[in-house]
Amino acid sequence: MLKKWKALLLILLSSVMLTACSDGVVYNEYRLLPNKGWHADSVMYFTFDIEDTGAMYDIVINVRHKDNYTYQNMWLFVEQDTIEFYLADNYGNWLGNGKNGLIEMPVLYEQNYTFSHAGTHTIKLQHGMRTDWLRGVNAVGVEVRKGE
Repeated sequence: MLKKWKALLLILLSSVMLTACSDGVVYNEYRLLPNKGWHADSVMYFTFDIEDTGAMYDIVINVRHKDNYTYQNMWLFVEQDTIEFYLADNYGNWLGNGKNGLIEMPVLYEQNYTFSHAGTHTIKLQHGMRTDWLRGVNAVGVEVRKGE
């Protein structure tokens, strides 16, 4: 009987935590990259639906990289934009959160963004580093959430 209560409590707490963590999240998806790296010609497409065009949204690009990533920064081509962000400080300390050799770095791409029309939207991502194969990046993701 005690095991059933513990299991029920665990399920209840897990569902509460998942609900709290996903508050306002409209879309969240990652694309895993091959072990050999991310090729410069490889474009990732993230497609999602927006219904509420009156709301403001935050768009976050999440980069998961290994602790052997050899650069301090990263350049990305996002749609028609080019963005640069830092993954490490000037002393080589990783700026994101991580453990077991995998670091996640969220990058706020758009804040309080409004979509011009309801329906399907796509965000294209491509690395803009000066190498054909970008090594040390495990996954890249996009999260769209309603702003506060």
